[in-house]
Amino acid sequence: MNKIKHYLQELRAPFFTGAIVPVILGGAIAWHQTSKFDWPLFLLTLIGAVLIQAGANVTNDYYDHKSGDDGANTEFVRPFTGGSRMIQNGLLTPREVFIEGVICYILGAGIGLWLAYERGLPILYIGLIGVATSFFYTAPPFKFVHRGIGEIFIALNFGALTVLGSYYVQAQTFSWIPVIASIPVGLLIMLVLYINEFQDYNADRSVEKNHWVVRLGRERASVWYAIFLAATYLSVIVAVVVSAIPVWALVVLVTLPLAVKAVKIARVNYDSPQKLVGANALTIQLHLAIGLILSGSYLVPWRF
Repeated sequence: MNKIKHYLQELRAPFFTGAIVPVILGGAIAWHQTSKFDWPLFLLTLIGAVLIQAGANVTNDYYDHKSGDDGANTEFVRPFTGGSRMIQNGLLTPREVFIEGVICYILGAGIGLWLAYERGLPILYIGLIGVATSFFYTAPPFKFVHRGIGEIFIALNFGALTVLGSYYVQAQTFSWIPVIASIPVGLLIMLVLYINEFQDYNADRSVEKNHWVVRLGRERASVWYAIFLAATYLSVIVAVVVSAIPVWALVVLVTLPLAVKAVKIARVNYDSPQKLVGANALTIQLHLAIGLILSGSYLVPWRF
């Protein structure tokens, strides 16, 4: 039973909102545009996306161990940074972690293949991009995060790709609307990763994991955290102005006090791992809240 518990902890399930939110958003947009909704296919899409994220979480832990990154990390703050620590604490072996990650990918890919069979080959292509870029986020030979492009793939995978994939499963067509609607969700999930990189800064730099925070330095990176958060709200306002998303999406503005608080914490405590925790937690809350508000804006029956 302890081993099963450790396998479950390795998955880092509290972060599954990264996959859940864009699937819900894509499904909501499809219902809004077609007035049709297939619950079994939606649930399969949701499970498949979560399994792919789980595979990414677990295999990235394995490769962060192999590179010495997690072993060198003494400033991590659980549960936000530093990986699951299952390997470092001797609770799972590296081999067990790697196998778990591969199993998650296989199960997620199996669901993706079924969805592609049922709804069309575009689902297969979207899935292949997601699997490849998430696995090679830390895995050699590409190590996308080491090359400073990992954040871009996080925003793409858990933004446009997942929203568009979920939308296509329901609508069986492509549209620019889910891509535009995915921008704030993609930016926010990128910021969840980005703010977590502050605590991992020294360990990541020691193994040449040159993500944006390492390249910018923590002080300048905290300024860009504020800029990206502002861009999130701006993207919603612009999308509403051009009628790409419903006016009800402006309800996201009620979350501005949380964003301001997160920025203040980040700007003051960018080099204090423990004191930065508030910004880690608030960024996750903003991603969930804004993602659900955007999804809800497509379900409101009243239109202006």
